[in-house]
Amino acid sequence: MTRDPLAAVVDAPLFIVPRVLDRLRAYRGQPRLASLAGAGAQLDALLDRLLDGVAAHPTKFWVLQQFQRALQAVEDEDREARKQFRSALEQLMDILGIGSSDGVLGPDHR
Repeated sequence: MTRDPLAAVVDAPLFIVPRVLDRLRAYRGQPRLASLAGAGAQLDALLDRLLDGVAAHPTKFWVLQQFQRALQAVEDEDREARKQFRSALEQLMDILGIGSSDGVLGPDHR
């Protein structure tokens, strides 16, 4: 039986103000690294979900659910692409004001 990565998440409210949404939009508009390969499309899809839903669901748990869904979608990418993807998720955490993924990103990431 596999452990649910979301089981250890300590939920917290997020303060989603227009500036946060502007930063997400700006991040969405940046070119993706070639090393992301197919994971770049998953990152864009994640950003679209965040932009569409985070104001209605301003919680750490909801965001990490979206992260987990995206991580599952990139499981078949090569190691470097998965590492870059997790680093991109850490950048999104900074934008959203999330200090820790509570293990959702894996042991080598916050």
